[in-house]
Amino acid sequence: MIEFTFWDILRNLVVATRWTLLLSLAAFAGGAIVGLAILSARISKTRWPRSFASGYIALFQGTPLLMQLFLMFFGLPMLGFRIESWTAAVCGLTFYASAYLAEIWRSGVEAVPRGQWDAAASLGLHRLLELRLIILPQAFRITRAPTVGFLVQLIKSTALASILGFDELLYGLVAVIFFALCYPLTQYARFLEKKAAFG
Repeated sequence: MIEFTFWDILRNLVVATRWTLLLSLAAFAGGAIVGLAILSARISKTRWPRSFASGYIALFQGTPLLMQLFLMFFGLPMLGFRIESWTAAVCGLTFYASAYLAEIWRSGVEAVPRGQWDAAASLGLHRLLELRLIILPQAFRITRAPTVGFLVQLIKSTALASILGFDELLYGLVAVIFFALCYPLTQYARFLEKKAAFG
């Protein structure tokens, strides 16, 4: 029987925490990039990009993340695509995150006063420049709290990567370490909510 000392367990937890943070950051960064593309399609003036974005969001919000990760890792090889557990976990969490971030940010875009859109249009800017320079900065300020709140959810969701054989936080002092990772972000999200409420 293999015996583990306290230091063995601690070292394994530190390694697992590192991978959890890396996985969370990679998925959040990827989700933000893909989410911006989905957001652009979602608020497009053309019908088919809006339909595609709506379908994409419905797919990834309407199916369990566990199933998405499972299909990513075990389904793709059936189609002839070999994928490592790290890549499958990042891709699965990226698509999941992008659907939620696109919707969070869309609510911010819709909250920007119509006058800001009119002002941007009066400057003769291309629609992408309107979004990048005027609308999105305001939308991101409005949605900072829910974005940080979603990051907390994403960190906790990395535990599901264990089905892929990915070495991250699932055993041992999981609750304590996840709490330590998520509590500061949760408090920061609440601070942003209060700040937004009081202007």
